[in-house]
Order: sequence, then C-alpha cells, then structure tokens
Amino acid sequence: MTTLGIIGSGNIGAAIARLAVAGEIPVVISNSRGPESLAKLVSELGPFATAGTIEQSANQDLVVLSIPLAAHPSIPVELLQGKTVLDTSNYYPSRDGRIAELDDHSLTTSELIQQRFQGVHLVKAFNNILAHHIPQLARPADAPDRSTLPIASNYPQAATEAASLIARLGFDALDTGAFADSWRFEPDSAAYTRIYLADPSTPDQDLMEAPAAPVTEEKLRSALTHGTRVDVAKRAF
Repeated sequence: MTTLGIIGSGNIGAAIARLAVAGEIPVVISNSRGPESLAKLVSELGPFATAGTIEQSANQDLVVLSIPLAAHPSIPVELLQGKTVLDTSNYYPSRDGRIAELDDHSLTTSELIQQRFQGVHLVKAFNNILAHHIPQLARPADAPDRSTLPIASNYPQAATEAASLIARLGFDALDTGAFADSWRFEPDSAAYTRIYLADPSTPDQDLMEAPAAPVTEEKLRSALTHGTRVDVAKRAF
C-alpha cells in the first residue's frame, strides 16, 4: 500500500492527511518543529498517521510538499531526488517578499520551484482550493457531484501518479499540461478558490467560513481556458 509523506502540517497539509487516512492510506506527516509538535494532530488522525521528521516524510512513496514558498530552501533537494512530489505552493508577496521573476512573469511559481528542485518530479496540485473546502468537496469515485482539481507538471508520468492519488482522496484531476501555463490556477485567477464557493460573491473576510459547491470538469476547464493572466506585480497579498 502506498504511503504518503506530507511535509508541512498547516491547513492544506492537514486537510490532505485527513482525506488520506479516511481512505486508509498511511501517512507520515512532518513539519519544521519536529514530530513531538504533531502529537495532537496524529492522535486525531488515527492509526494510519505517524508523525515523523522531514527526512522520514520525504522517504515515502509519494510526497506532498505544503510549506510557504519562502521556506523551500530549508528542504534539502537531495531528499526528494527522483520522487513525485505534489507541491501546493502559491506566491503571496506579503508573506514571501517580492520575487522579481514572478512579478515580471519571467517564470510561473512552479517553474521557479522546479528550478530549485532539480531532479524532483514536481506536480502543482491542491493550490487553488481553500483548505476547509477539501474535506467538504471530497466524494466517492461514482458520486454525481464529484469535483475536479487542476494539476500541472513538466513530468507526464508524475502527473499521472498525482492524478491517481487525488482520485483516491476524492477528486477528479484535470491535467493542464506543463508549468508554463500554470498561472491559470494561481491566486486571483478565474480558477482559483472562488470557483469552489457556493456563493462566489462572498466577501474576502468571510472566505474562511464560506461553504463550498462542487465544480465539474467542464466548469473548471472553462475557467482555465478563458481566464486572463493576473498582473502579479500589482498583488499586495
């Protein structure tokens, strides 16, 4: 049985862990503070979850990297060499500082991360949905209201592996191709977070409590196709 390593125990990492253990997928979850800081979370997750070091999470069959963009240099590249890694990163200037290559569109966020993690088979995933919507929208494979999440990768085989995991977690995956076009589901884009809101007009201050609504592949594909690129240099958050 595939064991999922999760580096990062924040809202997204924890939400993915909850879906994994619900599907009886063993999880080794870690963070920068050490395994002892995860005792409560692992207790809540149950017997399929183990707290580990970052090295132990990185040593699993598949890995989710769910840490702030600015924290990526803290992860030794050699730990993830040759592995398929689902990366949930977004660029938030207020948190990460200004990054010239992203502000001037020389690179997408995932292209920048891939440069850092040479030899790692990165897949952009779970970055365009709010953490509390992940458990709300997860459905069995035959559910008529199953939602679709976009993924992107420069490694087709890794994208296939990621899609298989996402399917087990309760979502369909839409492979959008290489990282060059992954801006289509980055912050403020038409396919980013609000597309999963029951009420897309929800004020920003209420997003963290707002209920979700299913998103079909057709609806997601339309948002990806017709969305325009956000001027990242003008984003203050």
